[in-house]
Amino acid sequence: MLLVPADPLRPRRPDEHFKAEAVAAREAGLDVAVVDHDALTRPGRVDEAVALVPAGGEAVYRGWMLRSEQYAALAEALARRGVTLRTSPEQYRRAHEMPGWYGAVVALTPTSVWTRGDLRADFDRVRVELGTGPAVLRDYTKSMKHHWYEAAFIPDLADGETAWKVASRLRHLREDDFVGGFVLRRYERFISAEARTWWVNGVCVLVGAHPDTPNDVPHLDVDLDAVTPVIAALGLPFTTVDLALRDDGVWRIIEIGDGQVSDRPTTTEPSTLITALLTRTL
Repeated sequence: MLLVPADPLRPRRPDEHFKAEAVAAREAGLDVAVVDHDALTRPGRVDEAVALVPAGGEAVYRGWMLRSEQYAALAEALARRGVTLRTSPEQYRRAHEMPGWYGAVVALTPTSVWTRGDLRADFDRVRVELGTGPAVLRDYTKSMKHHWYEAAFIPDLADGETAWKVASRLRHLREDDFVGGFVLRRYERFISAEARTWWVNGVCVLVGAHPDTPNDVPHLDVDLDAVTPVIAALGLPFTTVDLALRDDGVWRIIEIGDGQVSDRPTTTEPSTLITALLTRTL
């Protein structure tokens, strides 16, 4: 079955953002159930969050981003109802948090280092480790690229004060959503819009635009030859891989995410995504 967030005002109906996917899933023959996202994110209320999920069977979640520990709590609550999430908590963390997937794709993505936590001493240590020159900053799960010059881009790692100012701003903007630690990535110049690719059991089932640039159609000739074996080796049931063309003509992995919490661009029809997912057994 497909699990989607409930509408906060009409708790037995899908949230408006996921309603179209829920309709497409039902039309494709899948059972659909709702979960209370707000309850999922509050300690001690996870069983309440899944109260409307029918007992028994397997499920795939399509909803708002969850911290890894929240997803684990969701899996445990569903298990008490006899429902198994196809993506395990360990698999979710591996796809959702950058340290989980970086090692498998290190040759295909910008060189990166990270801290555990948000202390300046740790930030300076990894900053020096990465060297000099420009870098891009994020945490384990998300960047602040919409605040590029104040909370994402570091012009020169050698300038410790400016780098820390950017890091402090990112930490402030992320607030309670900050996950893991700071991630510093070597800056690379890209000459294409990002493509979001969707993978089921290590097979790419859909190539489309990125949600941030839904009207920027990616190159139809996205080269997946190098990417496919490493994504297959990750052993993840449902993932997204965002790619962009570097200025030397090489496709690079920008981001990997768990497909359950990866947004669908508005220019990709819900039925297209659901159909693509069903081409492989979830």
